[in-house]
Amino acid sequence: MGQEQWTAVDSYIADLFIPPDPALDAAQAASKAAGLPAISVSATQGKLLHLLARVQCARKILEIGTLGGYSTIWLARALPADGQLISLELDPKHAEVARGNLARAGVKNAEIRLGPAADSLRLLASEKSGPFDLIFIDADKQGYSEYLKLSLKLARRGTLIIADNVVRDGEVTDPKSPDESVQGIRRFNEVLAVEKRVTTTAIQTVGNKGYDGLAFILVIAD
Repeated sequence: MGQEQWTAVDSYIADLFIPPDPALDAAQAASKAAGLPAISVSATQGKLLHLLARVQCARKILEIGTLGGYSTIWLARALPADGQLISLELDPKHAEVARGNLARAGVKNAEIRLGPAADSLRLLASEKSGPFDLIFIDADKQGYSEYLKLSLKLARRGTLIIADNVVRDGEVTDPKSPDESVQGIRRFNEVLAVEKRVTTTAIQTVGNKGYDGLAFILVIAD
């Protein structure tokens, strides 16, 4: 069993449970045409984020890492009409593509803020923009531990934080890995392990995005 079968199963699941969606397909096509890296969540992962946001009855969502806005669309669609999503993006080109994708998809309740995520998170805290009901972290892995600490300032008891790419093809188990992203995730996990305000688990995932994982972090104390 390997990548070919994982991709086939992903396609089987998507064909069953995710109807064709021109707006999402257009977002992926526009991102590819603009030369953005092909690292957005898969369709099945996007649907998972959407369902979790609905389970949370989320009215305010924070996304750290916009890329082309594919996951942003999935999350924004889970919000009520008066809901709000703020997505943080470092790269101006990515933000421009994402804004076009959101507009094409008819998403009007999402705002993309440009700049280093840590700076944007501090600004959101100073603006008292929280608490957010759901926070999705999918950005540079070296920054994950700092993003977590800053996200907790924008959370409340009951906020669900989801972090993507926490297994890294299994390399996360290697304390001597030379990969800075792996070391960033290891630091993130170490911070989580001693953080008393949350309870956490992580799962391994396979699919058309390869072998990786997601962390699920529930805030249990202010």
